[in-house]
Amino acid sequence: MVKFELSGFVGNTMRRGTRFLYTFCACALLAAVPTSAETPSAASDVASAEQLFAKEVAKSGRVDEATVLATLNKARYQQSVIDTMTRPAESKAWKDYRPIFVNDRRIDDGVAFYAANHVLLERIAREYGVPAEIIVAILGVETGYGRNAGHYRVLDALTTLAFYYPPRQDFFRDELKRLFLLRSPSFPYALEDLIGSYAGAMGWGQFMPSSIANFARDGDGDGKIDLWNSLPDICASVANYFIAHGWQTDGPVVQRALVSAQARPIEPNGLTPVYSLQQLAEWGYTPDAKPGSIKLDPMTPATLIKLDGAEGPEIWITFQNFYVISRYNKSPLYSLAAYQVSLGVAAGVAARQ
Repeated sequence: MVKFELSGFVGNTMRRGTRFLYTFCACALLAAVPTSAETPSAASDVASAEQLFAKEVAKSGRVDEATVLATLNKARYQQSVIDTMTRPAESKAWKDYRPIFVNDRRIDDGVAFYAANHVLLERIAREYGVPAEIIVAILGVETGYGRNAGHYRVLDALTTLAFYYPPRQDFFRDELKRLFLLRSPSFPYALEDLIGSYAGAMGWGQFMPSSIANFARDGDGDGKIDLWNSLPDICASVANYFIAHGWQTDGPVVQRALVSAQARPIEPNGLTPVYSLQQLAEWGYTPDAKPGSIKLDPMTPATLIKLDGAEGPEIWITFQNFYVISRYNKSPLYSLAAYQVSLGVAAGVAARQ
C-alpha cells in the first residue's frame, strides 16, 4: 500500500500494529482530500484494491503479483497531486488562459529552440508530415522546452490518483498498469526512478504510459526510447502521436469565424469536425481567411467553438488538425494556445531567415 509522510512519520498503514496508528492514518487521509474530490476508501479497501490490481497486472505474464505489490509499497501518497488535479488551468476562461501560454517568452524560446535544432526538426517534419513549428509549440506549452518536465515520481503520482482519486480512478489505474508493463529493452528504466508531472506524464512531450507504449519512437536509433534526454526521440514521438491520431499534412487547423447577424445558434458536441464549411456558411459562419491563404473546399469538415475572449465572445471554425491537437489535451483552450504559439514560432523563424 502507498506510504504516507505525516509530520515526519513514514510507514505503511497496513503494517502498523496498533489501532491508534491505523485510525490516525485513516483520519489524516480523509482530512487531506479536498472536498471537491470524493472521499477515498478506507485503508483496508485500498489494500484490497491494490491486491486486485496486482492480480490484474500479473495476468500479463510480464510482472508477477509480488513484484507489483512490493513496488506499490514504495509509493508515497502526494496530497499536492490531488490538489492540482482539482484545479487545472483549463478551467479558466480563454482570456485568462491565453496569456499563460501564448506569450513573448514562450514564442521567443521556441524560435531559439527551432534555430538550434532546425536540422532535426525539419527532417522529422519531412518524414512525418507534421510541421516543425507544431512540434516546437507542443514542447513549449507542455514543459517550456524541457525546463519543467515535472518533479513527481511517476509511481507516486499514478498510485495516488489510481487509489485515492475516485473521479478518474479507472483511467489512472489503467495508466499505472501500463507503467508496470513499460519495462523492456527499449524502455529499461526502473519505475521508482521515473520523474514526471502530477498526472504521471513523462518527458519533454509529457507522454502518459499508454502513449509511450503506443506512440513513442526511437528517433536516434540507439534501441531505447528516452523522452527526457534524446531530442530525436522526443520530437519523433510527438510527430508520430499526431500522425497516429489523424493529422492531415498541409491541412487547416483553425480560423476565426465571421458571424452574420442572422447566424443560427449552434452548440456542437465536442471537437469532432462534423459539419461541412458549406453547411456552416449557410448557417451564418464563414472563415475569416487571411490574404494569401489557401482556399478551402466547401465540403471540408469543420465545427465551431465559442470562447470568452479579452474583448468578448470569440467564435472559431476548427478542423481535423485542431481535433488532433486536442488528443494531446481535450480542452479547446489548449489546442488553440498551442496552435497560436506555433504561428508565433513560425513567424519568428521566418523573420530570422
